[in-house]
Amino acid sequence: MNNHSCIKILNEWDIVAARQLGRNIARELNFGIVDQARITTAISELARNIFIYAGQGEIRIEKVRQNGKQGLKVIAEDKGPGIANIRKVMEDGYSTSGGLGAGLPGVRRLMDEFDIDSAPNKGTTVTAIKWVR
Repeated sequence: MNNHSCIKILNEWDIVAARQLGRNIARELNFGIVDQARITTAISELARNIFIYAGQGEIRIEKVRQNGKQGLKVIAEDKGPGIANIRKVMEDGYSTSGGLGAGLPGVRRLMDEFDIDSAPNKGTTVTAIKWVR
């Protein structure tokens, strides 16, 4: 397998496919069961956000190496409406969909590194990394 894989998010089945791909790659990298679940949950949340708020986008999953560590990087990218107030959406309990999902703050907690870049009418890119312990 190459160092990255990409799933286009166009419908709810693509969310399932992205989760499964993430779990498989996490398993290949020897993540434990708990971290596999964390990664899968984060991917699910990011893919669902793309589907709900942007309509379409993609999830890229990459194996990464840095300073002798290996990990899994998830990049969620869309060309949707963007996020007007990133600080607000990063508050726990904030939801615009009425959902009970962990949201972006949950993704930040589940992963070791988290970065979000968004601009109104340009789209959003979230990058998150989990390192093998």
